[in-house]
Amino acid sequence: MASKLDLDPRVVRTARRLAAKAGQPVVDLARSHTTVSVERAVLRLAGVHGADSDGIPWVNRLVDAVRADVGLGHGVAVPVFHAMRSTGVDDITVLAQKAAAGAVRFDVPTSKSELSAARRAARARTNGGLKIVDQRRRERDRLIKRLGDPKQRPWIYLIVATGDIYEDIPQAQAAARAGADVIAVIRSTGQSLLDYVPEGATREGFAGTYATQENFRLMRAALDETSKELGRYVRLTNYASGLCMPEIAALAGMERLDMMLNDSMYGILFRDINPIRTFVDQRFSRQVHARAGIIINTGEDNYLTTADAVEAAHTVTVSQLLNEFFAHEAGLEDWQLGLGHAFEINPELPESFRLELAHALLARELFPDAPLKWMPPTKHMTGDVFRGNLLDGFFNLVGALTGQGILLVGMMTEAVVTPWLSDRDIALQNVRYVLTGAGKLHEDFVPAPGGFIQQRAHSVLDEAVSLLGKIVDQSLLDAIAEGTFGIMKRPADRGKGLDGVARHEDDYYNPVTLALEGEA
Repeated sequence: MASKLDLDPRVVRTARRLAAKAGQPVVDLARSHTTVSVERAVLRLAGVHGADSDGIPWVNRLVDAVRADVGLGHGVAVPVFHAMRSTGVDDITVLAQKAAAGAVRFDVPTSKSELSAARRAARARTNGGLKIVDQRRRERDRLIKRLGDPKQRPWIYLIVATGDIYEDIPQAQAAARAGADVIAVIRSTGQSLLDYVPEGATREGFAGTYATQENFRLMRAALDETSKELGRYVRLTNYASGLCMPEIAALAGMERLDMMLNDSMYGILFRDINPIRTFVDQRFSRQVHARAGIIINTGEDNYLTTADAVEAAHTVTVSQLLNEFFAHEAGLEDWQLGLGHAFEINPELPESFRLELAHALLARELFPDAPLKWMPPTKHMTGDVFRGNLLDGFFNLVGALTGQGILLVGMMTEAVVTPWLSDRDIALQNVRYVLTGAGKLHEDFVPAPGGFIQQRAHSVLDEAVSLLGKIVDQSLLDAIAEGTFGIMKRPADRGKGLDGVARHEDDYYNPVTLALEGEA
C-alpha cells in the first residue's frame, strides 16, 4: 500500500535500527536477571495453586522459602524439584505448605545425576502448564472459526469494572450485546503494587476488580456464552502489568484471555516500579503472550496525560518503536502488537483535529500490520457531557479515517462519574454511528501532498529519530531516569520491587524460558 504521508523509507529504517540499538542492552539485562515474579510464574505453570489462611498464595510462600535457603540466582525450579525427589512429596502445592511451615529445606544439588533429575522433573511439570496454554490457544482458534470475528474494524473495546466479578459479568454481557467486541476488566486500584496475585472470586475492589485466576475463568466462561448467543467471538482483556506481570501473563494464558495490557515502561513511569524489575518481568510475560496467542496493548496514551500531546508526540513514536522491538525479540508477531496512542490534544488548540489525524496516521503507516489501540480523550474532558460526547465523536472519526484496529469507547462522563449503563449505551451509539457512517472512508482519505498533515507527521518522525539517537548515546535506563517519557524521572537504582531482582548464577535454570525461547 502506497504511503499516504510520503514517509522516507530510509528514515523509517533508521528509526527502527536506532530503537533496536537502544533496546538491546535492556534485553541483555533481562536475559541475565530473574525476579521473584518470574520464578513464581514458573511454579504456577508447574501446578502450585491456592493460598494460606492469610490469603498469601502458596507460590509466594514457596519462592520465599527457596530464596531464604539458596537465593534466587539459580532459579527455583531445581531446588524445588530436587526437594520433591528428596522428600518423596509428589504434590508441589503440598511441598509449598510444608516449606511455609519450615519442614523442608532447599539446596542446589552438586551431583550431576541429581541435578539432571531435578531439571527433567521441572521440565516435565512446567511443560504440563504450557500444554494448557497451548490447549487454550487452540480453543480460541476453534471458536473464532466457528463463531466468526466481528465484521468491522476497528474492534470496539469497552471497559467494565464494578469491583464485584458477579456484577461485572452481566455488565460485560450487556456491553457485548450492545456492540462491544472486546471487554476489558480494569483491576482494582493499587493491585499493580501488590507483590502477590489474590486468590479466588472477589466481590470488592476499588475502582476496579481484582485480577485473579478464578475471576478470569468466570468472565471468560460468561463471554463464551454470549459469543455463542451473538454469533461472534467476544474478546476478554485484563492487565499484565505491575509487580506480578509474569504470573498474571501465565494465568491469562491458562484461562484463555485474548488481550493483555503489557507496556514495557508503564509500571516504571506511573507506578514507580523499578526499571530493571519491570524490563525483566515484561520480557518473560511477553514470551508467554507470544505462546498463548494473546494481543498485547501498550500504554503510550498515558504519556499524554502528563506531558503535552503536541510537544511530546515524538516520545509516543519512540516508545512504540521500542515496544515493537521488545515484542519481536520476545517472539510476538505484528498481529499481536496493539501499540497505544491517544486523542489527547487540547481541543482549544487551532488545527487540533488535523494534528490528531497526522499523529494517528503516522502510527498507522509506521506499523501497518499491527492492530494499534486508539485511546479516547480524558485529559481535556471537562464534565460538560454534551461537549464530551462531541469530542468522542471526533475521536471516533479519526479512528475511522486512519484505519485503527482497536478503538476504546470514550465516555462523555469521563472526569465526572464512573459510567452508568446508560452512559455506555450512548457512547456505543456514538461509535456505531460514526463507524457505520464513515464506512471505508479511510480508503478515500489522502492528505494533500506536502500539506499540513504530511509535514506534521514528517516532523514528529524526525524528532523521534533524533531522540532515539540521544538514547543510544546515553542509554534507555538513563533516558528514563531523566524523565524523557511522560516527564516522570525514574532512576534504575530506585523504585518498588528492586529487592525482588537477582542476577543469574552460572547454573541458572528456568525450564519455561528455555521452552518459550525454543518456540520463539
